Amino acid sequence: MAGIKEIRTRIASVTNTQKITSAMKMVSAAKLRKAQQAVQQMRPYSEKLQEILGNLSAELDSGQDNIYAKVRPEEKILIIAIASNGGLCGGFNANIGKAAIALIQSEYAAQYAKKQVHIYAFGKKVRDMLKAKDYEPTKSFTDIYDKMSYENVSQISSEIMEDFASKKYDKVILIYNSFKNAATQIITEKQFLPIQQNAEELGSIKKFNQDYIFEPSKEFIVQELIPRSLKIQFYSAVLDSVASEHGARMTAMHKATDNAGDMLKALKIVYNKARQASITNEILEIVSGANALKG
Repeated sequence: MAGIKEIRTRIASVTNTQKITSAMKMVSAAKLRKAQQAVQQMRPYSEKLQEILGNLSAELDSGQDNIYAKVRPEEKILIIAIASNGGLCGGFNANIGKAAIALIQSEYAAQYAKKQVHIYAFGKKVRDMLKAKDYEPTKSFTDIYDKMSYENVSQISSEIMEDFASKKYDKVILIYNSFKNAATQIITEKQFLPIQQNAEELGSIKKFNQDYIFEPSKEFIVQELIPRSLKIQFYSAVLDSVASEHGARMTAMHKATDNAGDMLKALKIVYNKARQASITNEILEIVSGANALKG
């Protein structure tokens, strides 16, 4: 059994750790509230814009030229792994890296062998994790979270869209944690480019039943809406990831605080036993000494 002084030191250490994790939990809860509001405010606008875009696209001729919907042979792939700069949030960052690697190994192993799969890492942790696994990111964005804004994120998404339009990449995939609630984050793999318009998505979109007059033309509106819609989709994915990060960290710190409490209880029991054993030994020594003097 460890000595009383050692156990007392461990109790003090665990107590200090519990205070830190409890404080981090409260900080994450405050940040989560703000991030959750941003996600909730963005989603209706993003969904409505997608609905309008879908309705307009359905009305256009099938031969309408849309550079962001061009389907080409999947030779050059870009995977965008969105995570965070901070740790202490469970498997939040590692899961994104694992999902990116699993996607490459399962679907794009041939392209990766030809060095035609590029990875953009959003966040220091996923960047470092991918490097450790010998999947060196082509670019990493670590400053984006310091000044989080639509303007900064849209600049990156514009570059990605230009790369796709110039045929630098044939397919762009987003991997991020979608925010459901504080305790649940869903790893999401979403095709960003080319734009998908499968039967299921089109079936879920409300079609126009009346003949509307558009000013300006439907074609011009779609040309304006498509880039904006893509930028908003990208920004929405980053916002989802930020909210998920704070939710994951709050949950991790909550569990850590509870675990520290359980550890303190166990240590206090051990401490009391050791203290009682020490007192018993001292009493026995006193009694033995007294008996020796009498003898």
